Amino acid sequence: MTKIARFVFTLALLVVFTTSLVACGGGSTAQPAGKVKVGLSFSDFATERWKNEEVLMRKLLEDKGYEVISQEANHDVKLQNDQIDNMVSQGVKVLLVVAEDGDAAVTAVDKAADAGVKVIAYDRLIKTSKIAAYLSFDNVEVGRQQALGVMKAVDADNWDVAGKGKMRVIQLAGSPTDNNATLFTKGQTEILQPYVDKGTIEIIAQQGVENWDSTNALKLMENLLTAANNDVDAVVASNDGTALGALQAMKAQGLAGKVPISGQDATADGSNSIVKGELTVSILKDIRNLSPLAITVVDSLVKNGSIAAIKKLSLAELTGDPSKTGDVPCIFLAVQQVNQDNLYDLVVKSGFQSYDDVYRDIPEAERPPRP
Repeated sequence: MTKIARFVFTLALLVVFTTSLVACGGGSTAQPAGKVKVGLSFSDFATERWKNEEVLMRKLLEDKGYEVISQEANHDVKLQNDQIDNMVSQGVKVLLVVAEDGDAAVTAVDKAADAGVKVIAYDRLIKTSKIAAYLSFDNVEVGRQQALGVMKAVDADNWDVAGKGKMRVIQLAGSPTDNNATLFTKGQTEILQPYVDKGTIEIIAQQGVENWDSTNALKLMENLLTAANNDVDAVVASNDGTALGALQAMKAQGLAGKVPISGQDATADGSNSIVKGELTVSILKDIRNLSPLAITVVDSLVKNGSIAAIKKLSLAELTGDPSKTGDVPCIFLAVQQVNQDNLYDLVVKSGFQSYDDVYRDIPEAERPPRP
C-alpha cells in the first residue's frame, strides 16, 4: 500500500482537524478587520459537481464574512491563468483553484504565491510546491474501487479463460491534463494487473477522454467497439460523464446492461443509470465534506497564515514523475463505492442526490419508499 493510500482522513478526523485549527488560533473566532477577499477559480461548470461546489463554498465563505470572487474558465487553460492573475490584482488573500491543467496552472499559481496569496489546489493537484494545500479525496482508491466493482460484476475470479478466452477490458481514463486521471488509472491498474499477469484479462484499449467530455467519450467508444468488433467484456471508465457517453455507444450495439462499466461522482444521471441497470458502479466523493474542509483551511490561512494537523507528500509520488521536486501539504478524504445494493442509502437517503432525480423514469411500483 502506498503512502498516498494510507494517508486518508475520515470524517471523524475532519472534526478533529477542524478543532485543531480553531485551537491554534487561540480559540478566537473573530474575523480580520474588513472583508477579506477569497477567489474561487473553476476549470468548468460542465461537470455537474463543480457548480454545486461553487454554490456551497460561496455560501460558506459569505456566512463567515468573506467577500467572494468566483470565475469559471470553460476548459480554457489560458483563460484560467488570466482569471487567476485578475483575482490576484483584485486583492484576494486566498485562492481555491480547480485546475483545468495541473501543469499549465503553475505559471499563474506561482505568481500568486510569490505575491503573498495562499493558493489551495482543490481536488486537482497543481504541480508546484508553492501551493499552501492540496485538498482532495483518495484518488488512487477511487481507481481501485472502480476496477474492483467492475471485476466483481463480471466475476473475474471465476472467469473461464479456456471456454471464453481472455476477458477483454477497455480502460477509459480521464482528461490527460488532470493529474487525478493519472491517479485513477494507477488505482485501476493495481487491481487489473494481477489479472493480466495470470492471463485472465487483456486490456484491449487504454484511452484518455479530453476534458472529461461525454461526447468525446461517446465518439471514442464507438471507434473502440468498431475496432473490437463489439467483443468487449468490461469497461473501467473514470467518471460518470465519460461512462454515460460510452454507454450511449454501447446501447447502440446492445451492450448496455450486459457489459459492466464504472463511473465516479454518483451524479444524478449516473445514479439514475445505476438504478436502470446500465452503469454498474460509481464512486461517491462526498463534496459535502470536502467543501467545508476547504473553507476551514481558508479560515486558518487567513487567521494564522498556516494550517495545523496537515502532512506533506512529495510531488514525485503524487504525480508518478520522479523528476518533480518539492513537497505539498495534503489532506485526503475517504471514498465509497456505489452500486444497486447501496445506492438508496448512500446517495438518496443521505440527501446527496434527490429521490426524484435518481428514480426519474422508473415506474412508481418499482421505486423504494421516499426517505
